[in-house]
Amino acid sequence: MTGEANGNASAIRPNEVADQVIEMVRTAAPTAEAEVTVRTGTEALTRFAGSFIHQNVAEETSHIALRISLDGRTTAVSLDGQPTTDALTRLIEGALEAARVLPPDPDWPGLAPHSEGPDAGHWDEGTALATPDDRARRVAEFVAAGEGLEMAGSCVTNATVAAFANNAGQRLSGRTTLATLDGIARTGTSDGSARAASAALTALDGRVLGERAARKARDAADATDLEPGRYEVLLEPSCVANLLQFLFIYGFNGRAVEEGRSFVALGEAQFDPAVTIRDDAADPGTVGVAFDAEGTPKRPLDVVRDGVTAGVLHTRRTAAKAGTQSTGHAVEGATEWGALPENIVLEAGGRSPEEMLGGMERGLLVTDFWYTRVLDPRTQVVTGLTRNGVWLVEDGRIVRPVSNLRFTQSFLEALAPGGVRGVGSDRSLIGGGFGGAYLVPSLHLAQWNFTGGAKG
Repeated sequence: MTGEANGNASAIRPNEVADQVIEMVRTAAPTAEAEVTVRTGTEALTRFAGSFIHQNVAEETSHIALRISLDGRTTAVSLDGQPTTDALTRLIEGALEAARVLPPDPDWPGLAPHSEGPDAGHWDEGTALATPDDRARRVAEFVAAGEGLEMAGSCVTNATVAAFANNAGQRLSGRTTLATLDGIARTGTSDGSARAASAALTALDGRVLGERAARKARDAADATDLEPGRYEVLLEPSCVANLLQFLFIYGFNGRAVEEGRSFVALGEAQFDPAVTIRDDAADPGTVGVAFDAEGTPKRPLDVVRDGVTAGVLHTRRTAAKAGTQSTGHAVEGATEWGALPENIVLEAGGRSPEEMLGGMERGLLVTDFWYTRVLDPRTQVVTGLTRNGVWLVEDGRIVRPVSNLRFTQSFLEALAPGGVRGVGSDRSLIGGGFGGAYLVPSLHLAQWNFTGGAKG
């Protein structure tokens, strides 16, 4: 991103461009099947370090993704930039040329049929029109709350308008906004972090987040080592989002199930009864549009209900192989990954984080995970590190900060029956991979396997 947005992308009408592309394909290759997604948007960023704003940038984007199936051969191409007639002609000609020489695609599932899609309603006009001053006010609140500490991070606003069309008669459109404030406080020997996201910039309270980050940084000072072992844990929402990301990518994924790499056993109580997880683009606490890259409308989908595994995410391709229907989870450019989540919701429980901490005998309060890597997708064994504050809790009270730890833990085992001691009443929206978002509470888990310090 460079400079301020120039307004070119905002003049593009995604619905009209999508229809134009489909008509141009129909003229160039009447027998081809074609689907196109057009996205225009604005992303603006205010970055700060050393407690001062040092960067304000904004970018307007236009992205067109076209997929064509011709004589049993499939290709996907894309265009970034202005969708002039010449540019669209080159895009379509290139796609058709590629389709004619590619090997056959026997698993092509065909185009999404016409169906009505819901409006997710995740649009905030103030966020779409946010100025550098609007973002700077949140940053100033964050920095002021950490007086005497070094504060760093970013405030981002994003607005996207999307349209989908295919030559089977499907037409969908939607729009969404997203605002994030993500920051860190540093004492010189310790760090503390805080973050929040929402469709509305006005929902982000810089003072509250700054106070949280500063408190964590101060409370994490003079951390000492802790012996490895299994400890009960209170995981804050950032950790929970990371955990769920692995469960979805490697587990609740139609392609992983098809290839025998998934732990999923439909109808079985694989999780604690306190756990209910769904993918729900219509939840008012999340963001995004309510259709996927194949033009399938998104509907709320339970993957775990009261501990029982209830569903799997599908694209049209994985659904066809499984003899079922797409759930609306195709992501452009991620065909090899299969069906991916964009609106994960872990239902909140009835206990506040403070109440859950008060119920801990001897365990750890963990702020963030990072450098998490899967070791065994089927058993969900993952290794990673803690970050931005870890504290030892004894008899319901924080007794001291501890140094960062490495863990090697089966995420599936951690959430198994009997493994969940509490689900928080709090919920935070956390950004995830592949452009998704996670609306999740804190979790109190019976045990977590810490294998050593962060340095070894």
